[in-house]
Amino acid sequence: MQGFKTEVLAASIRNANHIIRCAEVGADVCTCPLEPILALLKHPLTDIGLAKFLEDAKKFQ
Repeated sequence: MQGFKTEVLAASIRNANHIIRCAEVGADVCTCPLEPILALLKHPLTDIGLAKFLEDAKKFQ
């Protein structure tokens, strides 16, 4: 060991799964377009839950 402080940079990330894998293997920084970052917010169960919530909320208006 030379005592240098280093960080792992993951680059050319193309999709949300790549971001997840980079985090799992310990990358410190990841560079990617906005689209994969926003894709992390999308999940079928989240969409189903949101639709159900909005449907239920209409009953109380």
